[in-house]
Amino acid sequence: MFKRVLLSVITSTALFSAGLSHASELTIGSKAYAEQLLLAEMTSQLLNENGFKAKKMTGMGSSLLRQAMENAQIDLCWEYTGTSLVTYNKITDRLSPDETYERVKELDARKNIIWLNPSDANNTYAVAVRSDDENTKDLNTLSDLAQAYNDGRKLSMATSPEFPKREDGLLGLQKTYDFKTGRRNLSPMHAGLVYQALRDGQVDVAMVFSTDGRIAAFDFRVLEDDRGFFPSYAMTPTVRKEVLQANPELEPLLNKLSAVLDDETMQRLNAQVAVDEVSVEKVAKEFLKKHDLI
Repeated sequence: MFKRVLLSVITSTALFSAGLSHASELTIGSKAYAEQLLLAEMTSQLLNENGFKAKKMTGMGSSLLRQAMENAQIDLCWEYTGTSLVTYNKITDRLSPDETYERVKELDARKNIIWLNPSDANNTYAVAVRSDDENTKDLNTLSDLAQAYNDGRKLSMATSPEFPKREDGLLGLQKTYDFKTGRRNLSPMHAGLVYQALRDGQVDVAMVFSTDGRIAAFDFRVLEDDRGFFPSYAMTPTVRKEVLQANPELEPLLNKLSAVLDDETMQRLNAQVAVDEVSVEKVAKEFLKKHDLI
């Protein structure tokens, strides 16, 4: 009789614990710029409205965010395929967008990081100039920019702190296009300040993200990547394997959100935050309601 009661208690406790897995708190990580903060907020609202308890850990650099995923300090985040391919996995092969996704999905699975469905938003790096700047009016391609530097023109370039150190950033760009900016021409700064520096004429050239709404709002001209250097950066939800196994409902939820995100949508949403100064909470809530996600 005692054994039967004990077995019943153990079974009930196990079922109760299993039932709590859905209610356990999930930590959403993000990087420091507007798009990532917005994605983390949308994900937090989506999960909290669907029976999960979610909190955010935001403002990290790419390397720190990756370490947090691998060390189980965060449970999920939105990552970019090109970042994982080149920065985390050190793959320098030229791959198509589909090949890039499949490669990082395979490589990161070995580290217990699961890539869900990619969105149609490709937030790749780009280089931009002011459309009305006489000093750079002759620059239309990255080959033009390389030639300008090789001709000795002192063009100042604003970048994020990470860009000059990345193989999928300035290091690889200079190798592919065979030029050197020169340290004195570089102005690394917080990613959000790069756009203001270019707009206000503090620099001649700037690293930008292709889905950023400030490109159009500030009338920037993006230089054509005529040698196809920058890889695909499909914006994709990623989840730790054990978290997804314990909470399989996460996959369809996050895939629904991913399915309604593309370049035009992200440019518009990012502009609301970075240009119109609408709070990420409000932008996220209105977008999720518009698409019947909450």
